[in-house]
Amino acid sequence: MSASVLRNSPHSEPRSLLAGVLAVLVHLVFVAIMIFGLSWKDLPPEGMVVDIWTELPKPIQEPVKTQPPPKQPKPVPEPIKPKPEPEPEPPKPEPPKPEPAKPEPVKPEPAKPAPQKAVVEPPVKKPDIALKQKPEPIKETKPDLEEQKKKEQEKIKEQERLKELEKQKELEKKKELDKQKELEKKKELDKQKELEKQKELEKQKELEKQKELQKQKEKDLAAQRQREQEAKAQREAEAQRATQQAAARNQVTNEISKYKALILAKIKSRIVMPPDLPGNPVAEFNVTLLPGGDILDVRLSKSSGHAAFDNAVERAIFLSKPLPLPPDPALFNEFRNLNITVHYRE
Repeated sequence: MSASVLRNSPHSEPRSLLAGVLAVLVHLVFVAIMIFGLSWKDLPPEGMVVDIWTELPKPIQEPVKTQPPPKQPKPVPEPIKPKPEPEPEPPKPEPPKPEPAKPEPVKPEPAKPAPQKAVVEPPVKKPDIALKQKPEPIKETKPDLEEQKKKEQEKIKEQERLKELEKQKELEKKKELDKQKELEKKKELDKQKELEKQKELEKQKELEKQKELQKQKEKDLAAQRQREQEAKAQREAEAQRATQQAAARNQVTNEISKYKALILAKIKSRIVMPPDLPGNPVAEFNVTLLPGGDILDVRLSKSSGHAAFDNAVERAIFLSKPLPLPPDPALFNEFRNLNITVHYRE
């Protein structure tokens, strides 16, 4: 059928109007699907299933010059395609939303099956192009979603690994702290034991020192007692010696006095006294004796003033030899040089 015939057909004008309305409706349906099907969150859009209707009412193709197509809004699909923004940190994936209800393109009243059957021309390709261009972002988002899930899983694994690593570090740190505490505790115990050992050694040293001091004290006391006993014995011995010496001296003195008295008595017994001498004249002689009582020499040391008396005493001394001497030879020195004093009247 030619174009002139179609233009002259009474149904040509309503069909062109119907084709424009259907094209606008198809665009609006896809815009609604894109708007309500996409998630307005920061998550990348999830995959969705879109039913593509290829069987649409076939409008009559008219020349562009004679009748321009009805004014259509600016291409809607292009603004819908947002440029891929930098991928934000993916939050936890949400459960997929339920699929939107399939649009029913048959609802518009002008689309009736009778005119569609009457048209034999091929379908308009422009809606097909729009339909093919719109799902592209949806197809591209599927790998992004899988990549996002993969990255999310890797991030979760990395977080778990970091948590496990941090936990391991905390355990190691706690073990190190426990080990350090044990070492400190062991050092403190060793130090305490060392102090106790040192105290015990000091105590033993002090006991040994006290024992040594006690032994030394006892030794000093014993030495002091010994010295005191020796001093006492010495004093006693000296006293005894002194007593003995005094007794001996007394005995010697008595012995000397005794023999001097015997010598004087013997001499007096040999004196021939001159008669009638006045007073009581005294004559003194120094007589040198030999051992055994012999007389070696007689000298007048002090005259009585009467020669007759002095001569009478001298003669008596010579006549008295040997003079009596003590038997102890040690006493002879007391008689070697003997002083004899004779009184006229006794």
